[in-house]
Amino acid sequence: MPAKPVRVVVTRRLPEPVENRLKGLFDVQLRDDDTPMSKAELVAAMQEAEVLVPTVTDQIDAAMLAQAGEQLRLIASYGAGVDHIDVASARQRGVLVSNTPGVVTEDTADMAMALMLSVTRRIPEGLAMMQRGQWSGWAPTALLGGRISGRRLGILGMGRIGQAVARRATAFGMQIHYHNRRRVAAETETQLGATYWEDLDEMVKRIDILSVNCPSTPDTFHLMNARRLKLMKPTAVIVNTARGEVIDENALVRMLRAGELAGAGLDVYEHGADVNPALRELGNVVLLPHMSSATEEGRIEMGEKVIINIKTYADGHRPPDQVVPGVM
Repeated sequence: MPAKPVRVVVTRRLPEPVENRLKGLFDVQLRDDDTPMSKAELVAAMQEAEVLVPTVTDQIDAAMLAQAGEQLRLIASYGAGVDHIDVASARQRGVLVSNTPGVVTEDTADMAMALMLSVTRRIPEGLAMMQRGQWSGWAPTALLGGRISGRRLGILGMGRIGQAVARRATAFGMQIHYHNRRRVAAETETQLGATYWEDLDEMVKRIDILSVNCPSTPDTFHLMNARRLKLMKPTAVIVNTARGEVIDENALVRMLRAGELAGAGLDVYEHGADVNPALRELGNVVLLPHMSSATEEGRIEMGEKVIINIKTYADGHRPPDQVVPGVM
């Protein structure tokens, strides 16, 4: 194999083992600062690279792709989601797009369960009390939460992550309900003890906790809008580890303030890092900084998938995780 045959530009700092592997295999330009590239920097990178390795923080639209160099042939995205890339425009320009599916399934499902427990058992309130030195001892009525055993869990999106959440929730004694674009196999339903709801409205009326696990598409934008949120029980909790724009955040804030929902656990937000300030003021909300996939093992596995996609492309073959418009 020729030494370092492909010019690769990476847009963010990656785990050291991943960067070392990239340096050993390709002619790679790494990012020194762990900050997102500006739009101008991204365009400059696409004018230089044969392979661009962006992350979910890099918005790559049609106008930017139109300025890419003729040598750009692959966008090997570091992450499972590709809603930050105009895949159709890339394809029209002869640029392949790949991602890293399946790697963060278990990590994200773990975090969904952590958020459910954090909200229903009021864990952040107890932690804050201990850190402030305000705990004076056990009391029969202090920090009363609710058990999740026996509760109805509604899963919005029954793909890899949704099914992983269902497996965990079953172990906690929860009843599994789900809504999905397509009904899963009967065998999977039986294994999970899951009830399918074709009508999302009917499901959200009945469940106690809703876990959002669907991708971001035009069809899922504000899928949980004001009207649908109002169908939920006032005792219900909503957890989102998928994409922030699936929920109408302003409507969610209004309902949480009014006591029309019991709580929320959020790891993603409608406007990314520009988090609605009102969410920080609510005591019945647990907020995390988009860390569901943040395990060392998961991030290194993501990097290995990126490397396999680049290496397969460099060898003249289709990347195993190529994203095809219309199949997403």
